[in-house]
Amino acid sequence: MVAEPVHVRRLTDQEGYELQQIVRRGSTNSVRYRRSMMVLSSAGGNGVPVIAKLVQADEDTVRNVIHRFNEIGLACLDPRWAGGRPRLLSGDDGDYVVATATTRPARLGQPFTRWSIRKLAAYLRRVHGHVIKIGREALRCLLARRGITFQRTKTWKESPDPERDAKLDRIEEVLEHFPDRVFAFDEFGPLGIRPTAGSCWAEQSRPERHPATYHRTHGIRYFHGCWSVGDDTLWGVNRRKKGAANTLAALRSIRAARQDGAPIYVILDNLSAHRGDTIRR
Repeated sequence: MVAEPVHVRRLTDQEGYELQQIVRRGSTNSVRYRRSMMVLSSAGGNGVPVIAKLVQADEDTVRNVIHRFNEIGLACLDPRWAGGRPRLLSGDDGDYVVATATTRPARLGQPFTRWSIRKLAAYLRRVHGHVIKIGREALRCLLARRGITFQRTKTWKESPDPERDAKLDRIEEVLEHFPDRVFAFDEFGPLGIRPTAGSCWAEQSRPERHPATYHRTHGIRYFHGCWSVGDDTLWGVNRRKKGAANTLAALRSIRAARQDGAPIYVILDNLSAHRGDTIRR
C-alpha cells in the first residue's frame, strides 16, 4: 500500500504572515529559515521530494518538520535539541537573574547607575542567600533568551485630556464615513532660516565653497501645514509665529478646498492658538 503524501495543514493568517516575514527578510538563523521554506513550500502544494531538493535536505527531515508543524505550529521552527550536560540554573534562578538585571543597581545598594555584564555576573556571585555562579557569555545568552536587551532610557508623554478616548472615537468615525471631508492641521517648527547648499557645474574636485559661519539675522519660521486625507494632498505656508490669526487663515484655506458648503472635519490639537473665539465662531 502506498502511503499518503505528507502536507502541512491549512495555515492561519498569522502563521502565513510570520513565515513569509522570515523567508523574505532572510533570518540570521539558518534552521528557522530552512524550516520556514519547508512549511511554505508544502503549503503551496509541493511534495516532499521537491521540497527536499529545494532546501538541500533529506526527505525524512522534511517529513519530520511537516509532522511537527502540524502538531505544535510555529514552535517547530526552533527545535530544542537535547544533549550536553544538565543545566546548572533552574527556572527560578533565571527569573531571579532577569529581575536583578531589570532593577536599578542603586536600589540594590550598588555604587553605579547601570549594569554591565561583568558587574551583573559579579553581583550574582555574592548575593547572600541566592548565590548564582554564571559566566559572562552564559549570562548574555540567558538575557537574550528572555528578551532582555541593553537599551537607552526613553521618555514618553500621555494626553491628560479626560475626553481623549471619545475624541479618538469621533476621529475614527469621520475617517471611516467621510474621508473626503476630513482635513488635518498643525504647525511645524521652529525652523531656522539658514543657507542651504545647492549644486552647480564646476571643475572636478573644486566645488564652489561658502563660509560655514554666518549670522542668522532672519529669525525663525513656523510651517503651518494642511493635509487633505481624501486627496492625500499637503499644502501650507511659513509664518513668523504661531497665533489664532494664522490658524484662522489656514482653516479658511481648508474651507476653500471644499466650497460646496457641506460640513468639513478638521483634526487639530489643543494648542491655545487653535481655540480662539474667532475660530470657534
